[in-house]
Amino acid sequence: MVAFAGALACAPRLAAAQGRVPHIAYFWLGSAGSDGEILGGLRSGLRDLGYQEGRNLVIDRYYADGDPARLAALAAAAVAGHPDVFVTEGGIATASVAKLTKTIPIVSVNGDPVGLGFAASLAHPGGNITGLSVQVSYGLAGKWIELIREMIPNARHVAVLAGGAPRSYAIGEITEMRAAAQHRGAGITFEQYSIRDAADLPSTFASMLRAKPDALVVDDTPLLYSIAPRIFALADGLPTICGGPEFAEAGGLMSYGASIFDIHVRAASYVDRILKGAKPGDLPIELPDKFELVLNLKTAKALGLTVPPLLLAQADKVIE
Repeated sequence: MVAFAGALACAPRLAAAQGRVPHIAYFWLGSAGSDGEILGGLRSGLRDLGYQEGRNLVIDRYYADGDPARLAALAAAAVAGHPDVFVTEGGIATASVAKLTKTIPIVSVNGDPVGLGFAASLAHPGGNITGLSVQVSYGLAGKWIELIREMIPNARHVAVLAGGAPRSYAIGEITEMRAAAQHRGAGITFEQYSIRDAADLPSTFASMLRAKPDALVVDDTPLLYSIAPRIFALADGLPTICGGPEFAEAGGLMSYGASIFDIHVRAASYVDRILKGAKPGDLPIELPDKFELVLNLKTAKALGLTVPPLLLAQADKVIE
């Protein structure tokens, strides 16, 4: 459940020698190892700001292993540890912590902090929650449609897999994709499939594959991030486009979305300001400003697809 045991063990000694060591509780719906871009960005940003685990920083990591039902107990354990600040990923994880504390600062990366009730506004969050919003992903719908048309010109029926996100957010994304497809005259229809947890995957994919879609869009919610390898194992050769790069690395055909690494580098600056006395309610919530296209050529080859040269030239990362 909790990692960085070495750092925790030396914390009392460090605290006695240097005063209380800053203590971060990192809260993630997925499992250890499924959060490379997220934790990597956060740790990189903290290092750039002068924090070094085991010297002047303690990080407790709490993982739900893809099971939303575990979040409440994990949140209770984390709050009981009295961290100086939480770092949470996604609306479900953030809500689990927010229910239990109105005083411990929370730096959250999620889809719609205002719509979810975490913040009064992006400019003036109020309360104890701030961070970054990826609500701009609604605007990525047009780019996803463009990529589907370039890679799979004959695509006419696209499945959309959502999970762990508020219903209104998932509806917003698929509505934008339909509008983008209509605007571009793509002639594409969409069918949404939703899961509550990993146990729903087999039946959901059985239903999806019976409909014979030409492509699959995987929403980049924390739940789906945490079970990406299982998703692509069940996709049975279905070309996929996703929002996050780790989806492509797990076997998806391509991804386009906000740079998860960059967002969490920026999240580190919120942690730093809060540790130095800033109130989270006074720190404006920011939007992503860096986006990445990742292509998985191994998957393209396995699917018998040829990546257009222009698309290949546009890629920020190519997996071979």
